[in-house]
Formats: sequence, C-alpha cells, structure tokens
Amino acid sequence: MSNRAFVLHGVFRVLLISAAFVVGFGLEGHAQTPGSIEGRLTSTEGRIIFPFFYGPKVGDACNPFVDYNCEASEATIKAAQDAAAKSGKCDPYLDYKCLDTYLGDGVLTRFFRYYQLEWGKAVAPSDPNAPPSARDAAVWPKTPVSTPPMPYTDFPYGGSPNIGTTRPNSVDSPFMMAIANTGLGKWLQDQHIQIYGWVNGGFNLSTNQLQPAGNLPIGYAYTPNTAQLDQAVVYIERLPDTVQKDHIDWGFRLSALYGENYRYTNSYGILSDQFNGNNNINGFDFPMVYGDLYIPQIFEGLNIRVGRYISVPDIEAQLAPNNITYTHSLTYTFDNYTNTGILFTLAATKNWIVQVGVTDGTETPIWNNGRTIPNAFPNPLYPNTTMLKDPGNQPSLTFCLRWTSDSGKDSIYPCVDGINNGAWGYNNIQWHGFTYYHKFNEYWNLAFEAYWISENGIPNNRNPNAQAIFANGGTPFSPQFINFNPPNMAYCPDVNALSCTGNAYGVLAYLNYSPDRLNNISFRPEIYDDPQGWRTGTGAPVRYYDATLSWQHFFSPQFEIRPELSYWHAEGAPAFNGFTKNDTFMFAMDAIIHF
Repeated sequence: MSNRAFVLHGVFRVLLISAAFVVGFGLEGHAQTPGSIEGRLTSTEGRIIFPFFYGPKVGDACNPFVDYNCEASEATIKAAQDAAAKSGKCDPYLDYKCLDTYLGDGVLTRFFRYYQLEWGKAVAPSDPNAPPSARDAAVWPKTPVSTPPMPYTDFPYGGSPNIGTTRPNSVDSPFMMAIANTGLGKWLQDQHIQIYGWVNGGFNLSTNQLQPAGNLPIGYAYTPNTAQLDQAVVYIERLPDTVQKDHIDWGFRLSALYGENYRYTNSYGILSDQFNGNNNINGFDFPMVYGDLYIPQIFEGLNIRVGRYISVPDIEAQLAPNNITYTHSLTYTFDNYTNTGILFTLAATKNWIVQVGVTDGTETPIWNNGRTIPNAFPNPLYPNTTMLKDPGNQPSLTFCLRWTSDSGKDSIYPCVDGINNGAWGYNNIQWHGFTYYHKFNEYWNLAFEAYWISENGIPNNRNPNAQAIFANGGTPFSPQFINFNPPNMAYCPDVNALSCTGNAYGVLAYLNYSPDRLNNISFRPEIYDDPQGWRTGTGAPVRYYDATLSWQHFFSPQFEIRPELSYWHAEGAPAFNGFTKNDTFMFAMDAIIHF
C-alpha cells in the first residue's frame, strides 16, 4: 500500500472512530420547550448522558410532548387544564374543543397560528374523539418509532399504505387546518382528501470545485459549494382506511415536484427533455400518480396499487420528509426510483406481508413499450434498421416478503424488483436485496440495507468498436437520441467483447440515536462496489467507502433542519470533481417547511 493510500485509510478510520465516539458518548438529550403539562420519566434505558454532567433519572420532570418515556398523571393533566381555564387561555393541547377558538376565522390567520401552536412540540393536538390510528396491539405489531424525529412510524415497506396503521385525513397539515372552515375545506374533509406538501432547500460546502456536477457521484447535492432548491412538492391524496376490516376502501395520490431533485426521479418519456435533452438544473416531475384499492376481507387485508409509484424496498426515499438525512447514500443514488404497473400487497398474517407485482421496468412509462426508433448504424449489438427506444421497457416482476415481530421492534424485508431479461435499458436495473430494521429501545434503532444489482448487454467502453457503435447512433441511447445523461457503458473484463454484464453491490446502515422526539443523530457508513464503473460512470472499476454524521432537528412537526458532515473515498480510480479526485469532504444542510 502506498504512503498516500495508507494515510487516506488512516483518516477514514479516524473519522469512523470519532463519529462513533460523538454518537456514543458525547450527546445529552433534553427537552427543547417546556410544555404546559409536566410528566415524570418512567425509564431512561438507552439514553446517553454526557460523562461529566448529571443526567436525568426515573421520576425526574419531563415534557410529554417531547420526551420519550414521559408519563403525565391524570392529576397533573387536570391541574394544567384548571390553570388554563382560570387564566382564560385557550390551549388546544389541554382542551381540543378550543382548537377553532385558538386558530380564529381567517384562512391566513389560521395558517400561521397553527405553526405557532405546534412550535416546540413533536405532536399535533390530539382529538379525543378520533378513531384509533392503529389496530389493537394485542392483534397487530406495535408501531415502533415516532415521526418526528424519524421520517416514518412503521418501519417502511414500499408500494402500499401501511396496512393496519393508515387512517384517512391523518396528515398533520397547516394548509388543511387553515381551510378547514371553508366550503372547500369541509368538502375535502368529507371526501377524505387532503392537499399538502413542503418546500425543501439546502446548501453544501465541498472540497470539490467543478460546477456544475463536481460532487458527483454523491446524490442530491451534485453541484459543490452552492445553495439550491431541492424540491417543492404538492400532494393531492386520499388515504384508504386500513385499520378497519369491515368495508372495501380506496385511495389515490397525485404528486408534483419541482427543483434540483427531479434529476433523481426522471422517467425516460415523462418530461424527460428537461434532463436528457437540456440537462436543466431544476425541473418538474410527477413521481407518484397512482390509485389504491384496499380489500380488508382477504386475510388481514389486501391493497392493490395501480400507476406510477416509488420502487421497493429501500431505507431512503426521494421525497425529503421520507428520508433520514439530507444527502443520500450511493446505494440509493444509483438505485431504481419509480415503477409503473400494478402491485398487490397482502397482509397474510399480522407478521407476514407478501408483495407481487408486474411493472414495465424502471424509470420508463408504459407508452415506451414496443416503441421503435431508426438505427443509423446497424451493428452486431443492434443489427436491424430499427431498434427499441428503450429495451428495458418490458413486463417485469416484483416479489417481496416482509416479516415483522410481534413487538414491532424487528422487521426484515427481502425483495427482487424490476426482474426481466436485464437488457441494457434506460435504467433497467435487476434489483436483488433486503432491508432490516431493529429497535433497541426508545432512543436507539438501526436500519440496514444490502443489494446486488445487474444489467446485461452493456456496451464495452474499453472496446473501440463498441465506442464507435455508440458514437455513430447504433444504440438506443447514443447521442443522436439522448443529448445528456444517457445510461453508462461498462468497463468489461474482456477488452475484445462488445458488451458484458454489469454488476454493483451496496451495503449501508443507519445507526440512529434520538435523545427526544425533536432530535435524531444518524451515523451512516457505506461500502459501494462498482466493478465495471457502470453505475457511477467512472469508466473503470471503483469501490467507494463513505461515512456521514447527521443531526435532524425539528422545531415542530412542520419545520426541520438537517446538518451533516461526510467523507467519501473512491478506491481504484478518481471519481469526484469530474473524475479528478479520489476523496471528498462535505458539509451540507437543508431545511424542510411543511404546509
């Protein structure tokens, strides 16, 4: 090993050890804002206390709206309610019936007062007359985590609402609360339709300098040393009621996204000239357009989803509030993003979920199926005068199993997705892998993911004949058809081969520590192996090692920031700053404001 490589590996190890020390020993959890109800801690198991300072113990005062294991007695609640009544103050957290009085009548007034109401708390005011949000814990796994600070409550699975824990009108939305007393708001409420979304912007400071795209292959912050609008998103949605088991229900989601992140949801054939024709920095997309039919009488419930939806399984997600950290792992950045088709999700028992689906491939709309384009340069790879516009657009299989423990603390979710003949397509990834989640206690949980992805018949970037075929319009993704961001060629082991199979392997974990419900600290280590340079476009074999330490801080359920520090190392060939650097350090931070 060279001296330089030895130093780089040493720096990487020091970073890992330092991050582990910070996460493991250097943080003290505390409530952010005192609530009007005081509770008492019932447990501190798993909570980190800074070694040199006194820490909380069982019985200490705590904030029920922020702290874990914080129990407020009936006497304490009654005293707080009496004090509020005596002072004449309206507090919807103490008396839900006064929520409208607190918010007022005007739409704008209600909108801003709802932000004010939730500030410093991790939960919305609770309606005591609302139906249960989940099936009884005696017959259904308990919900393991809370949001905030995690981006989910059930450990996630894709392609379906969470069976057993989904209720209509359940999204906490300032906009819906603002219009609740208008004619439109009442009609939407009666129809169980909600309109909501968020604005997400961020910045990064990087050791890369090339603009744009100098941070590549790092995802979702591809231009170094800049601020950007990551995504502005609007949902129109109806959630089916999967808690009940007595009637068939339905739902849908229409989504619209604008910002830099459209680059990571682009489907070849849906507004794709923005990305493949012009390489615009910002753009539009509609990453989810689907309908759900929920049939509770089949076993423990069957959901049928039809349309375009986020692919399965994955810890991470394109939509910012559904992702733990700001930036994304390489494992996710070079994953498949959306599928279009039909997916059946069956809760066979309270512990087992089975998913079977047929799609048209990955990142490609149904109207590309069978569509041909002229072949300007017939060749051994594509010998005819015409060729398919996207050979990856073909009937493809999804099959997943999910097991959840009775306690809800463990979940394993193996999947295969986009499975077909693996022909070189726009993003025709053959996905094989799994996610695993484990909750240690209220403060600690772990998410782990591993996959192997592959694709066949990728032109060989080491072979001059294959390069000529690509350059002269002899492939569906030649520059004559796609100006920017075509699928990558591969560094094939045999220089004489015109094409080969590409493989890539990703392994990552998120170790999460939440001192309270307004804060989470995540440590994300990752190894990503791209032996043909196929996914990351290096033109040479590269293995990546990276580590990210991130803090997610919520001022309320509607506003969060996510600062993070990361280190990335490419072993085998330069991969950063336009393929000129092997190493990158980056500080990044974003903010999400919900409406």
